[in-house]
Amino acid sequence: MPTAVDSTFDVAFWFADTALEQNEYLQPQKLHRLLYLAQAYYAAAFNGAKLMPATFVADDMGPLEPNIYRAFAKGRPDVEADLFLDPEVGMFLDNVWRRFGHHSAERLTRMAKETMAFKQALKRGGRAEIGFESMLLSFARAEETPAVNQVIRPKMVLTHTGKSVAVRAWVPTAAPKGAKRVPAAPEPAVESGALTSVTPDKDIRTNVTTRLDIIRSLQSRRGMKRAKPTGT
Repeated sequence: MPTAVDSTFDVAFWFADTALEQNEYLQPQKLHRLLYLAQAYYAAAFNGAKLMPATFVADDMGPLEPNIYRAFAKGRPDVEADLFLDPEVGMFLDNVWRRFGHHSAERLTRMAKETMAFKQALKRGGRAEIGFESMLLSFARAEETPAVNQVIRPKMVLTHTGKSVAVRAWVPTAAPKGAKRVPAAPEPAVESGALTSVTPDKDIRTNVTTRLDIIRSLQSRRGMKRAKPTGT
């Protein structure tokens, strides 16, 4: 299965660098929990796609990525990694960090250990592989973890007035057999961080009035220049 990044080190270094930029200590165990959460949430959010070519095992301490565990045993390893990730991947990781980056390693470990995927693997024995499909199912159900829509923010765009709005994908509903399909009316976009409701008609009238005032001002200035007598 293709992955969004070429190496698990790409994501590990992204979390390590982000923690360093924000002056936050990233414990080794916390790094493994974040990698586990990132892999699972990416699969749940993007129809079963893989974020990175990682393999997680169920350890008594929690889910671990054995290659990262071995490489980081004596600190940050000197390996090549892509520090400039695809913008979509970077946005996704930023969402994961914003949601879980401030949590302690102990809290993330408790949450990860409660997932069905981890429990099933641990029953098979120490360091048993945690199946990717099990991770996907666990986080898609969101019985022990926050739901995907509580972690991954919707894409935001700017309107012509400079306001940010959320983009929602239109999902067609099933129509009765023989009936003509009528597209459902799109839901109104919710502004990010809006504290009060905004009346669209009022904004339109305000914009039109402002533009008319500008036009009148320009016309008045042009008239004054034409009327001004030229020097002899």
